[in-house]
Amino acid sequence: MRLTEDATTSGRRPALAEMSDAWLYGRARELGAAIQRVTFAEQLDIITSLDELLDETQRRGEPLLVAQLLRYSAAARLVTRGLAAEAEPRLDEMLAHTRRHGLALMRADAHAMRGRRLVIAKQEDAALTEIARALAILDDSAVPDRQIGRRNWDRMLSTTLVDCWLVLNQLGVYEAAEEAIARAAQAIRDSASPHEIALQLINRVKMLLGWGLRLERIERYDEGADKFRTAASMAQAAEGPFTESLFPRKAGVPAIDQVGVLAAAAALASPDSSHIERLTSLLHPELVFPHEREIIAIALARCLDNDGRREDALQVLKEVREDNEEGSLPSMRLNLARELARLDTTPDYASGASQSLIDYATILETEMWSLRESQIATLNARREHERLSAEHGAITQQALQDPLTGLPNRRALDEKLRSLASSADAQPLAVALVDLDGFKDVNDKQSHAEGDNVLRVIASTLRDALRGDDVVARYGGDEFIVLLPGAPASAAKQALGRSVNAVASLPHHLSHGVTLSVGLVSLRPQERAEQVLARADAAMYQAKRGGGNQVSSVNSMAIDPVTGWPGEDAPTDPAWDAEQPT
Repeated sequence: MRLTEDATTSGRRPALAEMSDAWLYGRARELGAAIQRVTFAEQLDIITSLDELLDETQRRGEPLLVAQLLRYSAAARLVTRGLAAEAEPRLDEMLAHTRRHGLALMRADAHAMRGRRLVIAKQEDAALTEIARALAILDDSAVPDRQIGRRNWDRMLSTTLVDCWLVLNQLGVYEAAEEAIARAAQAIRDSASPHEIALQLINRVKMLLGWGLRLERIERYDEGADKFRTAASMAQAAEGPFTESLFPRKAGVPAIDQVGVLAAAAALASPDSSHIERLTSLLHPELVFPHEREIIAIALARCLDNDGRREDALQVLKEVREDNEEGSLPSMRLNLARELARLDTTPDYASGASQSLIDYATILETEMWSLRESQIATLNARREHERLSAEHGAITQQALQDPLTGLPNRRALDEKLRSLASSADAQPLAVALVDLDGFKDVNDKQSHAEGDNVLRVIASTLRDALRGDDVVARYGGDEFIVLLPGAPASAAKQALGRSVNAVASLPHHLSHGVTLSVGLVSLRPQERAEQVLARADAAMYQAKRGGGNQVSSVNSMAIDPVTGWPGEDAPTDPAWDAEQPT
């Protein structure tokens, strides 16, 4: 099946920088659909194109678009034989990026994609854990993000659920897979495109065929036959939307002649010679995924056997078993092995399976089938654990974070100050109290909303002007506390002077003329938190009295012997020093 020129790199428009964000996403979506049903050489071309699109989106920096292109770049490698390991750094980047920008649905999808990678690496238990994490995030993301829009939200939700479904289906956890694919269909019920409808139907057909073969392995043949019949009906329903989908396809050729699992559904529902030619043509390894190829081989073998060609049927199964050894999934590998055992009645153990071995396999499979309840229970337990862990983490973060500025709050400051005060590595520890000059006028003359904006801008500016390990916390109102571990007084004064200058240099429409008065002190041995903060507060008022927009530092001043706090009439001595910004 060849890809059209417009869907390969030869048809790529050269000036990506001139294209809109919508065009970049649409192009990635088109290539993501195409890569699933083309030759290996064409897959490599598509990966190159997707990487170029990713580079362009990263240059632009729009968070959601970057996350989506990281997904397509990783997914392309997961479906290309031998390149799955290359997806790992992109998935790591996607997870870090979505956490940093608060993109919950895309973060869930990053975990689902990791699950797909782990299945390929034959780490089934770890894959199940990743899917539990993804579903837990989705459980806590029921309210659509208004900035994304309802339709885009639903499409992203559906995509993530389909990625979860892929792993659950490959692991043979069909009940949970059915739940995921049903939720995916519900999410796009009112806005699904023909491509999305075709994809949903093909995925359901694939799942039902695997489920039916699994039921046969424990001799529940009637239930398996029901799954095959339902799959065949869905295969017929996929015909219409497939002709309008993004999949590479031959014009005027029925979907059942182009998509292997659709052909397999019809054959498994009614195996006879009429399906042999079609299934044989669709068995080529470059046209289907390994686990799909096993389904097609089983369907073809049954049709050949029904036509009196058992030796040909066995040959097909053996060839696919040998070719698919590396990429085969556990559930499909067992399906293929059982089909060989069923057809090969030669009593010679070396050439097939004896009746006793088939009996043993049936008993073994019955025991394995009972484990499905354990798998489902494990999934639900991990899902709940991940949800509670995320909820606890969010509550803990909220308890220690100022909701307006995102800085640590007073509670977090107290904990950090205690920690640094007791750490030898943090000494000397400089402590500064920062107050905003002219902030009251902003609230009175502008609005409290504008005042909140000023607080956010100044908090961000103050944070950016300091070192990475310095702590900036909102103390309350328009006051901030800065902790500078390992900073001598002179170095701390220079650093805070830069902060004062940075705020004073902000455009007026951002700061409304607000500046900083900073009181700076150094922590004394055995000094309590309230004492050092009181000294910093007194130093800050010295800066205020000097006209503001400056740093005042003090190494010593009169202390009330009863309270341990600075006295109201503490004398000014040469240790006081006010520094105006340059």
